[in-house]
Amino acid sequence: MDAQGRGRADDIDPADQWVLNPNTGDYELRLQSSAPQSTVPGPRRTATRAGGAATRPRTAPGRDREVPGTDVPGPRRRRGAPDEPPPGRRRTKPKKSRAKKILLWTGGGMAFVLVGVSAAAYAYIKHLEGNVATTDVGSAGSSGFSKDEAFNILIIGTDKRTGAGNEGYGDKGSVGHADTNILLHVSKDRTNATAMSIPRDLIVDIPDCPTKLSDGTEKVIAGTLSQRFNTSLGQDERDPGCTMRTVEAVTGIKMNHFMMADFNAVKTLTTAVDGVDVCVEKAVDDKESKLKLPAGTSKVEGEQALAFVRTRHSFGNQGDLDRIKVQQQFLGSLMRKMSSSDTLTNPSKLLKLAEAATKALTVDTGIGKVSTLKDVALELKKVPPKNITFTTVPVKDNPAEKIKATVVVDESRAPQVFQMIKSDTSFTAVKKKEAKEKAAVAARLKGTKAAASEVRVQILNGGAPAGSAQAQLNWLQLEAGVSKSENAGNSGDTQAKTSLEYAPDQADQARRLADIMGLSGSAMKPGKSVTNSQGLPTMTLTLGEDFKGAGVKLNSSSAATPDVEKSTADKVQCAS
Repeated sequence: MDAQGRGRADDIDPADQWVLNPNTGDYELRLQSSAPQSTVPGPRRTATRAGGAATRPRTAPGRDREVPGTDVPGPRRRRGAPDEPPPGRRRTKPKKSRAKKILLWTGGGMAFVLVGVSAAAYAYIKHLEGNVATTDVGSAGSSGFSKDEAFNILIIGTDKRTGAGNEGYGDKGSVGHADTNILLHVSKDRTNATAMSIPRDLIVDIPDCPTKLSDGTEKVIAGTLSQRFNTSLGQDERDPGCTMRTVEAVTGIKMNHFMMADFNAVKTLTTAVDGVDVCVEKAVDDKESKLKLPAGTSKVEGEQALAFVRTRHSFGNQGDLDRIKVQQQFLGSLMRKMSSSDTLTNPSKLLKLAEAATKALTVDTGIGKVSTLKDVALELKKVPPKNITFTTVPVKDNPAEKIKATVVVDESRAPQVFQMIKSDTSFTAVKKKEAKEKAAVAARLKGTKAAASEVRVQILNGGAPAGSAQAQLNWLQLEAGVSKSENAGNSGDTQAKTSLEYAPDQADQARRLADIMGLSGSAMKPGKSVTNSQGLPTMTLTLGEDFKGAGVKLNSSSAATPDVEKSTADKVQCAS
């Protein structure tokens, strides 16, 4: 109902009818009570006091005139509001009323715009989700994504000749093998990440693989021994889940998710960011890939970018391992370009990037939503480029071959690399975030410490690499002075974290060993002692999957890395 219908014809601003209700704290609409109207003013009503004295009629508080008609009071004047004008004069609207009116209308308009923008954003997100292809890999992957945990994503580049202009790349008629493979590990505290390349020509045992076929049925594809790694995808209807299972079988590292792209991904992503800078030590003129670059730095995108990452005849010994190095250098440059302010502050580039990335990817159902992919990207963005390490599975020439064409895992170096990734250990020196422990747990580290020579402990292997118990025993006895220690073999169970169990009267020994090894209060487990080989009470140290190597403290930021080639995403390198 409008103001005129309520008895106020022209002099009411609708915004003035909104007043603050002190009881609720909300603004409410207050309209003047209706009253009979007369075109001719009637006589003033009078009131009579005791004794017969006439008095002026009561008016609404703060008013200098009566409310015409009945004795129903008019609306109360707000504190600080100007007095009503004399009868017959139009009421002057205070400036505050106009400001309030503008605020109300603007607020409504903004709400409408926000609703419209939200609807458009929702529609666009649905559009992007329509771009992304998904594959259900079952138990090979995780059902969801956690922003609070470390995660492992297998990035797969296939050699399938899909897309215009890709006829010259990959194997003719390929069903899409795992041509380029990178195990991306992002640490729990987001201080570091490791991108480990897996050679396509690595000889591995491919395990049995439960696979969902295109018709919805499930089939277990039998595993095969001594096969090239790239056949873990595509061959015999194997899906990315088979590749994930193969990685776990080779490295012992559980894969959470996969992202798979074909040749078009390189072309569209580099075009979306207006090219990526690459560097070569000498001029390149590769007749097979059609790559032509002058010595020094050049910008490549589209077809030229794909030629750069695919060529294997212009660098090193023209083999796959040297091509991997070039691909790592390229990815480092692409990461720098995608995270640059030039890209992140350019809406047009971001939209192009979103379109290109979603159209290029096939992912598992656990991260198949655009909102989840965004979360993955934002978590990776937290890692400083200087702490993103590129490395390759340590390998050696296949001893079974006379003409060297394939490689095998180097068992002398690879286990430590795999263990560092499993235990969430950085390959670069990073500032480690100290975990806050409850006072009762932290108190286990406080108090007197026994001399190292008085510490009696038996060591069990409960998840560390083979030989770790003996290696740690040697270090404790020869380097740390813990002479009363012995190797008790394997624990029989696997545990993620290293622990030290001790009896109450061994607390001073436990604190000394904790200091030597960098154990946290939560790693110390008050309990009972056991008997060592000499019949004396001893503590039990169980090395878990977080064990970083003999003599390396558990609270250190990184372990001494084995002899492997590595680079970081912040460094500009030239292919040679």
